[in-house]
Amino acid sequence: MKSPSFRTLAPLVTAMALSACTSWMPPVQVDAAAPDTWHAPLPHQGSTGKLAEWWQQQGDPLLVELIDAAQAASPTVSASLARVETARAQQAAAFGALVPNVGAQVAASRGVSQLDLPLTTIQQTGLQASWEIDLVGANRAVNRAASANVEGSQAQWHDARVSVAAEVANLYYGLANCNQQLALAQRDAASRQETARLTEISAKAGFVAPSVAAMARASAADGSSRVTQQAAQCEIATKGLVALTAVPEPTLKQKLALAPVKPAQGASISIANVPAQTIAQRPDIFSAERDVMVASAQVGAAVAQRLPRLTLTGNIAATRMTTNGVDTDGTTWSFGPLAINLPLFDGGQRAAAVQSAEANYRAVVSAYRAKVRNAVREVEESLVTLRSTQDRAHDAQVSADGYAQTLTATQTRYGQGLASLVELEDARRNALASESALLGLDLERSRAWIALYRALGGGFEPQSVTEPTAAQTAAAN
Repeated sequence: MKSPSFRTLAPLVTAMALSACTSWMPPVQVDAAAPDTWHAPLPHQGSTGKLAEWWQQQGDPLLVELIDAAQAASPTVSASLARVETARAQQAAAFGALVPNVGAQVAASRGVSQLDLPLTTIQQTGLQASWEIDLVGANRAVNRAASANVEGSQAQWHDARVSVAAEVANLYYGLANCNQQLALAQRDAASRQETARLTEISAKAGFVAPSVAAMARASAADGSSRVTQQAAQCEIATKGLVALTAVPEPTLKQKLALAPVKPAQGASISIANVPAQTIAQRPDIFSAERDVMVASAQVGAAVAQRLPRLTLTGNIAATRMTTNGVDTDGTTWSFGPLAINLPLFDGGQRAAAVQSAEANYRAVVSAYRAKVRNAVREVEESLVTLRSTQDRAHDAQVSADGYAQTLTATQTRYGQGLASLVELEDARRNALASESALLGLDLERSRAWIALYRALGGGFEPQSVTEPTAAQTAAAN
């Protein structure tokens, strides 16, 4: 019986490989169990607005300026830009595997190749080409993975910029709150100092006991210490903002003095009623989805190493041969060989590579699903915190007003000798705590808005993934 020829085997092997290529890659899209609806109430009843313009909607030009400065100086953003450039280079390399490789060669030689032949000069110019035909679609899968990697790196760049913006805003509003707390402490310290002065006069006149004057002095010293401590905290916050934005400290302090910080406003934000739609707008989730695509392609590439590989080579050259002053021109060419390489035995190396890629794929899928769950949690927590600050605002204001009125009345009674210093200090402590709590609630609300901005992706739009502009790349470098 006749053995099968190459012409018989090649189509058979090709058909088998192509039929297998649809099943050796795991899914590039996986389900993530997101809830059907939000359990926390939406602010503004979910009214629409562009989240990317949220900072501009705050009406605070200094905040926008500091965010831009921090993004330009951030090493995290610079590293993200570098990853984008690396991913683009890898994408170009992956595309190169899909097309033939062509090279040029120029050669010249002079000599006697045989004893009975005269001196000969040979000049040759030619092209060589080689092409690995993508028999099982492995190179196409790698190219798609490279494109997904570029998109994922661009999303990470967006995510880095959103993170920096949120960090700047938190420091910015924290510094404003610190200065407000400092002003409150200074007013309280001044009040204590005045009480201590009047009590000291009364003690010298014999109207109150020396122990009462000592208590007043201790209270004044406590208030002064609180001012010193609060001022140090504000200095530390300022230096943190300087480090983040790279704005010189004198310049930053001057800008802050000329443009008082405004509290974060509840600008209109679009929140889809379906959580799956909302978390899809987050750049970290978008990037995690691309990681799944890349991991799937890596499995396919590992499996492809165990499948047949088809290569084709060829060359063409123009040759001039000079012998005894006579030139002879000609062209040589070859097409082939067309070769199929089928791996047979490698000691289990390729099988181990497939197992490693599959394990990595499972880990990436698990990480993606965990990020989805965490994204839902972050949005829900931000919504709950916003509602909590809204519900507590009225009570906090009533408390602060009530304790302030009590302090005023107690101070009047103390001046008339109708209240003790203990009563006055107790009223002062309650008034200070309630007003400080009111300021803290404002800061908590601002940070909750920032957290919601961050949790919703900061205006990232998956359908229009954009690369960093040349100006942004130059600023990062």
